[in-house]
Amino acid sequence: MNNLLRLVGRRLIALPIMAIGVSFLIFFLMSFSPIDPAYKALGEAATPEAIQKYHEEYGLDDPWPVRYVRYMGDLLHGELGTYSAQRRPVADRIATALPVTMQLTFFGLLLGTIVSFTLGILAAIYRDGWPDQLIRILSIAGLATPSFWLAVLLILIFSSYLHMLPASGPLPNPAQDFGGYMARMIMPAVSLAVPLTGQMTRIVRTAMVEELDKDYVRTAKGSGLPKGVIIAKNVLRNALITPVTTLGMKIGYLMGGAVVIEVIFNLPGMGMAILDGVSGNEPMLVMGVVIVVALSFIIINIVVDMLYLLINPRIRSV
Repeated sequence: MNNLLRLVGRRLIALPIMAIGVSFLIFFLMSFSPIDPAYKALGEAATPEAIQKYHEEYGLDDPWPVRYVRYMGDLLHGELGTYSAQRRPVADRIATALPVTMQLTFFGLLLGTIVSFTLGILAAIYRDGWPDQLIRILSIAGLATPSFWLAVLLILIFSSYLHMLPASGPLPNPAQDFGGYMARMIMPAVSLAVPLTGQMTRIVRTAMVEELDKDYVRTAKGSGLPKGVIIAKNVLRNALITPVTTLGMKIGYLMGGAVVIEVIFNLPGMGMAILDGVSGNEPMLVMGVVIVVALSFIIINIVVDMLYLLINPRIRSV
């Protein structure tokens, strides 16, 4: 238990260090932006006197290390700045966009996990048989399919031709219209899940095959235990370690893919927020969205590390 607490403590200590590093890098890069926030707030017709006054009021002429410390102070208080001429809070935009991105990432992860684990286990059980060969072909096809290409293909088939699913429009509230919500989310989720499924199916199959070939499995079979009992009670638990670790690292990939998929399907998530920030020359909006996405990725990976500790008791003694 002491070793487990020590490992968890290391990850919790690393969280603020990584968060500071990410925020520092993003702020440093955005400090080279040629866009003057004063013109965004006051308009292109603002006088030089008004621009100078705005710079003095918000400390824009201070050295970037000073501005970074001030920005971090605001960030700790939940202040991410404002954007647009109406000076809308960046935090308000992120508060509405982040849940959409997390929901899309969750559905893509859930769908990919269920399908890949099912196919991977079946492929390992029927190793070198026709189910294994068929699943191998499907996994390679999924792995070779880009998410953005699949998204466009799904729109053409299910929206343009069959008129079964909406490809754009507002995202319904799931509490009020769950069917409409799922109809709006299913194609983006599938677009994210298919490439993940292709890769994870191969990883699950490999982990299962390696575990099935171990001595304790042969000993259990020799003792007369049913194969299903051996797989359910021993093989699955040990074989899940590598797939779960890989799956945790893929969450960042899914979040990044969700940003692109949101733009294709016009979902009001972080991807659309970044697009609006870039197209509208809003550096504060872009910086706020990127920092929140990066921090979310770091926190999720630490949670996955802790889950890995629970699944694999052997490394608690490391």
